Amino acid sequence: MKPDRVAPPPHVESPDEAVAGSAQSRPPGPEDRVRLGVWSTAGRLGVLVGLVVLYLGAASLLSLVSVRVGFDLWSGIDPFLPPERRPFLGAVELAHRAFAIDALRQVFLAALVIGGAWWQDRSGWRRRLALDRERPNGMRPVALLAILLVWPVLHITWVTGTAELFGASFGQHVRLSPFMSQAAIAAWLAYLAILAPVAEELLLRGEAYARAEAAIGPGAAILVTALIFAAAHVSSWGLARPVSLLPLALALGWLRRRTGRLWPGIALHGWSNLALVTYLLWPS
Repeated sequence: MKPDRVAPPPHVESPDEAVAGSAQSRPPGPEDRVRLGVWSTAGRLGVLVGLVVLYLGAASLLSLVSVRVGFDLWSGIDPFLPPERRPFLGAVELAHRAFAIDALRQVFLAALVIGGAWWQDRSGWRRRLALDRERPNGMRPVALLAILLVWPVLHITWVTGTAELFGASFGQHVRLSPFMSQAAIAAWLAYLAILAPVAEELLLRGEAYARAEAAIGPGAAILVTALIFAAAHVSSWGLARPVSLLPLALALGWLRRRTGRLWPGIALHGWSNLALVTYLLWPS
């Protein structure tokens, strides 16, 4: 008579397996959630900075190509000629091309930002860029007018003071080119007071602010967009230029938050540019 089969004993987890299993099934604790939140916020801010760089780079590339091809065709030059065969353009022509590149960069930048916002939210792109009138204005017109009147004095004082502090030559011996016509001067002033402020505010206090506010809140969004604005203006004057623009950038972000609109910031930005240029060019 054969003995009955003995059923195999049930699998007993070893201590190591039990520890591993409990670690895998353990829900994330507060420290894990904080760590994940920090990494998520850092990633969103990295995407934000990358998006700003992408917009600026794309606008610069489009303006360079457009001016090169357009001016060459207008002058009867083959745009695809190698550099050694290209005719000498002259100082005036080069200055015109440089200004056209700057102006077209702002046009392309504004178009890219508006087009990107429309692509992401076709029904709410105006609200995203703070161009709608659904939210009531959070500031009385009298208060906004007072800011516009007082700010240029504060801005000029800060800009000139930081230039002296950093030993920069900004603003010294500034003169308009004698080759500029009245039409060219008017176009240049329109670029400084209207075109550049509109494009830069659409990018930073429009699209960039909306993304930053969703990731880190309104207060931090004001600071982040101000730092990006200052960093985008790094020039041969070193840190003097970015530091001189920080108060303006913070004020623009505060206006964006307080009013819920982009137009007050555009007005303050353009008015600050115009006041500073007038101060620098004013005969001493």
